Amino acid sequence: MRGRAGVGRYLNRQLQVYRLETADDGHGGQTTSLVLKGTVRAKVDQPSPTERMVAAQTQSRHSHDVFLLPRADVRRGDELRGTDGLGNQQVFRVQSVVQPSTPVYSKALVELIQSEGEGHG
Repeated sequence: MRGRAGVGRYLNRQLQVYRLETADDGHGGQTTSLVLKGTVRAKVDQPSPTERMVAAQTQSRHSHDVFLLPRADVRRGDELRGTDGLGNQQVFRVQSVVQPSTPVYSKALVELIQSEGEGHG
């Protein structure tokens, strides 16, 4: 994914961004819930063999790389939700977000969240 001009053409999926927000519950306490913050264009990839090795060594839960436009509002702890090319629902939890020294894209290191009994995807 090199070059300033064409990163957008690789972003072939739409993912919804959900973020935890805390609000007063009206009874002196607070509730926390996931709130839809918007939709971003993205490309979901498997991490490189080196990234997988580093993740395993550090016991990270990094299972996928999600490439985004550099100004996409995606943060650590967010959930990204969408469907894969086969129409299967996927949910990813963002572990971290990084940018190259020249911000032509952002890369979210994410963990695929699977439901009980679900296969890999």
